[in-house]
Amino acid sequence: MGKMKFICAVTVGGAAVGGVLWALLGKKIKMLSVSLNSFKDGNLAYTFQHTPEIQPTKRISRGKNTYQFLKENNVALADGFSYEGKFYPSEKFMEDTKTSAMLVIKDDVIRYEKYFFGGDENTLFSSNSMGKSFVSALMGIAISEGYVGSVEDPIGKYIPEFAGTKLEDIPIRACLQMASGINFNEDKDMSGFSMRTLMGCPAMKVISKYGIQEEPYTYRRYLSINTEILGQVIKNATGCGLADFMEEKLWKRIDAAHDAYWTLSNGTELAMGGLSVSLRDYARFARLYLKKGSYNGEQILEKDWIRDSLDISAEYSRPGSNYDAYNAIGYGYQWWVPQGEQGEFMAIGVYGQWIYVNPSNRVIIVKTSADPDFMEKGYELRHVEFFRAVAEGLS
Repeated sequence: MGKMKFICAVTVGGAAVGGVLWALLGKKIKMLSVSLNSFKDGNLAYTFQHTPEIQPTKRISRGKNTYQFLKENNVALADGFSYEGKFYPSEKFMEDTKTSAMLVIKDDVIRYEKYFFGGDENTLFSSNSMGKSFVSALMGIAISEGYVGSVEDPIGKYIPEFAGTKLEDIPIRACLQMASGINFNEDKDMSGFSMRTLMGCPAMKVISKYGIQEEPYTYRRYLSINTEILGQVIKNATGCGLADFMEEKLWKRIDAAHDAYWTLSNGTELAMGGLSVSLRDYARFARLYLKKGSYNGEQILEKDWIRDSLDISAEYSRPGSNYDAYNAIGYGYQWWVPQGEQGEFMAIGVYGQWIYVNPSNRVIIVKTSADPDFMEKGYELRHVEFFRAVAEGLS
């Protein structure tokens, strides 16, 4: 009888503990399940057009005014482009790369705009890692307004979790340039990082345990946690969440047409890539950089910040640095800079999200996609040639 009571007590106790754990973790486990399902190949197009309905987000409200691009009838795009001896027809390339929307602007005039998979000009498309370029802009504003001292400040000055760790003295600039030296592997460690933060461990506490692989500025290694660090520096320095800071300092000031949304992880903005933005609003953001940080006579971003953001003169910043597949294109302050003489720069997100700016031709191209084959060899360089062909084909 006593043994039976013990077994029953253990069973009831186990059920009670299980109930408590489910109450604490059930919502997060459900969210993880939803996220994993959302990123199945067949669900990508829907997911990237409905993220605010699927994930917790923070609204970034537009202002009262809207900057309007002029619009003309769609032009015929360039027939195609060549890459490594092979010709790629434009329409076929767009189809093969699962394009969900494409916008081409020259001299502030929309020359081509087309949507697929049910989207339209009001649809909000996931940025994925294009959001890193927005974080860079917010860092530039935080520095110009005195919240952050300079890019040479150590990250430990702003992030208490790094005090006394090997990460403490890494300069902000090293994180901007993906040259922090943190001992993290984007391919192998990201799932573990995401799981721990989803289960409630603060991101900076997780990052503080990784240590250093090499001294800052030794190599460029693409690590999304660098952008998480930048986001936390901005939050701690300004006392403001990224969404609220972006709303006040950037979004309303460039006269965006739509509210944007920032995906939350553990209740805070996912700096490494959590924005949902309309196609034309991505172009409005790009236009700010094309105009050297100025909008309607107001210098929103300092000209020097724009210049430094696109500087790839350091050995580790140049295209092809340390023979890394991630480094086929140069990298500035969270912007990609391809080799060439036209001053081009890009924001890039996984699964085929692109903002391409060509100052020489005064062209902005935004291309969103739902492409599970985005890791194919030469994928990014093929897109560069495609964008160049489109830009050069405009009269």
